[in-house]
Amino acid sequence: MTGIAQNLQAIGERLKAARGVTLLAVSKGQSVERIREAAAAGQKAFGENYVQEALAKMRAAEELRLPSLEWHLIGPLQSNKTRPAAESFSWVQTITSEKIARRLSEQRPEGLPPLNVLLQVNVSGEVTKSGIAPAEVEDLAEKVSVMPRLRLRGLMAIPEPGAPRERYREVKTLFEGMKAQFGFDTLSMGMSDDMELAIAEGATMVRVGTAIFGAREKAKNAA
Repeated sequence: MTGIAQNLQAIGERLKAARGVTLLAVSKGQSVERIREAAAAGQKAFGENYVQEALAKMRAAEELRLPSLEWHLIGPLQSNKTRPAAESFSWVQTITSEKIARRLSEQRPEGLPPLNVLLQVNVSGEVTKSGIAPAEVEDLAEKVSVMPRLRLRGLMAIPEPGAPRERYREVKTLFEGMKAQFGFDTLSMGMSDDMELAIAEGATMVRVGTAIFGAREKAKNAA
């Protein structure tokens, strides 16, 4: 068993009591070989921050004939990258504007399933982080939820390091308050250091990189 496989097994133990929680392996900065190791250990969903880096890995994964993988964009998306994102990803977790969502809707190929999207909430109000203010979420959700070729699944948040429990609870309250109205089923929140706290406060998906891959290496296949 490789180190990555052992790490995935250990995380599986940490998540065992949390039924229905999806593990997203954050593969930003990791080589395709390390992604292959994780896939061989049963990991299917991978998160990337940069479109070009992800596209190179997708091509390499196809050449290696890896089993069908699910790719999530978890980094900010610029308008000039919406077409390749719409054409290649299964999920975009970082919707912060009507403009970006509309471009993804228009550029998603009809032959593919609807693109799963999450609205990114800046719950801590940090100026260095992307995301919309909690007060803006419902308005954007109303606009995105009716766009064709998109499926609005819920919210994504990155509480600041060492954030108090109340910060996570605020996101959960926001999520639960719109769950019935928009059919939300996904709250992406929590990383290697805070996944248990995030899950306790309602996260249904955790984004884990370091605890799986260790220290980040420069991706050999990044464009």
